[in-house]
Amino acid sequence: MPPTLASLVHHSALKLTVRAGEDRLDVPVRWAHVSELADPVPYMEGGELLLITALKLDAEDPEAMGRYVKRLVGAGVVGLGFAVGVNYDDIPEALVAAAGQEGLPLLEVPRRTPFLAISKAVSAAIAADQYRAVTAGFAAQRELTRQALTAGPEGLLAVLAGQVDGWAALYDASGAVVAAAPEWAGRRAARLTAEIERLRERPAPASAVVGGPEHEDRVELHSLGTGRRPRAALAVGTAAALGTAERYALHSAIALLTLTTERSRSLHAAELRVGAAVLRMLLAGEPDHARTVAGDLYGGLLDAPFRIVVAESASASAARAHADAHARGPAEPASRSSAALLAAADSGGDPLAGLAETVEAAAARSGEAVLVVPDGQRLVVLGADGGAAVAACGQYATALEAARASGVRERAGEDDELVVGVSAPVGPIAAAAAYKHAEQALSVARRRGRVYVEHEQLAAGSVLPLLADDAVRAFADGLLRPLYAHDATGRGDLVASLRAWLSRHGQWDAAAADLGVHRHTLRYRMRRVEEILGRSLDDPDVRMELWLALKTASPS
Repeated sequence: MPPTLASLVHHSALKLTVRAGEDRLDVPVRWAHVSELADPVPYMEGGELLLITALKLDAEDPEAMGRYVKRLVGAGVVGLGFAVGVNYDDIPEALVAAAGQEGLPLLEVPRRTPFLAISKAVSAAIAADQYRAVTAGFAAQRELTRQALTAGPEGLLAVLAGQVDGWAALYDASGAVVAAAPEWAGRRAARLTAEIERLRERPAPASAVVGGPEHEDRVELHSLGTGRRPRAALAVGTAAALGTAERYALHSAIALLTLTTERSRSLHAAELRVGAAVLRMLLAGEPDHARTVAGDLYGGLLDAPFRIVVAESASASAARAHADAHARGPAEPASRSSAALLAAADSGGDPLAGLAETVEAAAARSGEAVLVVPDGQRLVVLGADGGAAVAACGQYATALEAARASGVRERAGEDDELVVGVSAPVGPIAAAAAYKHAEQALSVARRRGRVYVEHEQLAAGSVLPLLADDAVRAFADGLLRPLYAHDATGRGDLVASLRAWLSRHGQWDAAAADLGVHRHTLRYRMRRVEEILGRSLDDPDVRMELWLALKTASPS
C-alpha cells in the first residue's frame, strides 16, 4: 500500500511528533513537498505532505494561520510538517489551533531531521509500493494466462474476481451474461444489461463506470474486441476504486479475453464455411456425406428433427431473390462471405447480422448446435426443432415487428427491416423440401407485410390472402368485366347468379332458391355467362378461375 502519515510517524529514523489531527493519519501521501511561499496552493495537486519552516509566515497570528490552513485543506494537502529550531523553537499555538480546528494533521519535525530525509522516505515507500503492485500484477497476469489456457473464460474470471476482491462477469455479443465469478455475481451482472447495451453502441474499445447510491458497488464495464462494434463485454464490481495491482490484473484480463474473442471469431468463420458445405450437401440430397463433413461440430444437429430458417432484408426484391436462387442454387456461396457478415455485424445496422448474433448467442447459452450460413442477401439457419436457436429467431422477429408497429422504427428505412420464413420440422433426408417450404413462407411474409411466417401457418390459413397481388386482381377484373358491364345495363344479374350457382356447386334448385328465381331462369343466365365469356362452365378449371376471380376482383 502507498505510504501514509502514520507510516511516516512510525518511521524510526524521522522522529516525527503528531501535534494535531491524530485521527487522520491513515491518509495516503502522494508526495512530500517543501514550500516557504505564503500561498503555495496554486502549486499543489492534492495528497501532498507540505513541509515548512514558516520563513515567510506570521505563524503566531491566529487569523492568518486560520486562512492559511483552510486554503491548504481546500487544496487537498493531507498533512503539514513544521521544522522546529529553525525560525521557531516550537510550533506556534496559533498554527496548532488552526490545524486542530480544520482537522489537518500537523507533524513536528525535529531540527536534526532534514526535509530531504522525509522526501526520500516518501519516495522510497512509493517506489516499494509500485514495485509490489507491478510484481503482483505480473503474478496475476501469469495466473490469468494459465487459467485462460486451461479453464477458459470461467477460470480467468474466478482469478480476476479474487485479484480485485470483488466479482467479474463476461457478456456475449447480445448482452447476455455467459460467465460470472463468484457464482452469485450472475444475478448482479444481469441487472446491468441496459448499461452493456449502451456500451456496445460506442466504438471499441469503450469503458464506463457504474456506481452511486442506487448501486450496491462500483462497477467498471469494458468492451472486448478489435472491431468497431464490440463482440463481448467485461464487468468488474468492487467496493472501491481499483488500486495499481488490481488495475494491472484487470488490463491483463481484458487483453486475454480480447485475444480469446478474436480467436473465437476466426474459428467461427471457419465453422461457417464448414456449415455452408454441410448445408449444400443436405440440399443436394446427400445426408450421409453431410454427416461425415459435419462430424462432431454439427453432427448432433442432424440426429433429430430440425427447421430451416431463411431470412432476407426487406429491401431485397422478390424477383432478384428468385433469380439468385435459381442461378446459384440454394445456399451456394455468394459474394458475401462469413467474414463479411461478421464485419457487417461490427458496423451495426444490419438486420441479418443482428439475427445471426442473436441466434448464435442463444445456441451458445443453451449448449446446442446451430448452423448459420450467409447466402448473398439472405441468412440461412438450420436449428433444432424446439431449440433455443429457432425460438430466438421468432423472438427477434417479433421484437422487430412490435417495434415497427409502435413506430419506433418508422424512420429506419427498408434496409433496417427483415423478413423471415421458417420450415416445418424435418429430418436430413427432407432438407431440400424444407428449404423450399421456408422460401414459400418467406414469400408469404413478404406479400403480407409480415416479419415472420412459419410454413405450418400457410396450411392452417386460407389461400385467398395469397392472391392479394396486383397481377391476380388485374386478371380477375379482366375476366369478369364483361359480366359487370352486362349487369350495368339492367338486363339481368349475371354476376350474382354466377356466384350463387358456383357456391352451390352447380346445383340448380338450391342456387335458384337462394336467388329467388326459377331454375329455368338461372339456366338461361348461366348460358348467357358462357356466351359472354366464351367459356364452358362444364370445365372445372373454368369454374375454379371464376370462383377465385369473384373472391378477388373489385367491381368496376
